[in-house]
Amino acid sequence: MTKPPERQGPRPANQGPRVAARNRAALIAAAREVFAEQGLDAPLSAVARRAGVGQGSLYRHFADRIALASAVLDENVQQIELAADEAGADLASVLGVVTWHLTRSTAFVDLLRIRGARGDGEQARALAGRVHCVLSRCLAAGHRLSADDVMLAVAMVSGAVTGPTPEERERRALAAWGLLGVEVGPLRPVETDVDV
Repeated sequence: MTKPPERQGPRPANQGPRVAARNRAALIAAAREVFAEQGLDAPLSAVARRAGVGQGSLYRHFADRIALASAVLDENVQQIELAADEAGADLASVLGVVTWHLTRSTAFVDLLRIRGARGDGEQARALAGRVHCVLSRCLAAGHRLSADDVMLAVAMVSGAVTGPTPEERERRALAAWGLLGVEVGPLRPVETDVDV
């Protein structure tokens, strides 16, 4: 019988929650990229690989692809809310963040259709309500558009966001906003803090 190898040095400390938070954030970021590139039906193994974690870790955080895609949508909305809370935020700057997400998360239109078809559109409605609330706060008094108008414009622009690269999708989105006569600030994500 062979003797097991002796351990060299102390066992590394269990980083539990820190690693879990990092893995979850990495999975959401990877899912945003993979779903945008390959659609919502992309293999979840591709998401795990891109995140640098095993599939077991993916399933510890997310029961299925709908849960993962929903987490990405929720993070998108959180970033839009954070953008509205920044000093000097206005409609144009918030629309820059909204548009960045439209150009990076185009596959999530599929998610909304799936949820609607399953009769489970409550989360999608709740997320849309949060965006509507943010847009309402950002509209200057007497603005020619209402929050409902801006939500409709976002939906219209999302239909124009097509193309093989983020740059092409950005170009088309900005052209659509221009046709609607709506000013949009720089297209950008908002950094979120992960407790690491």
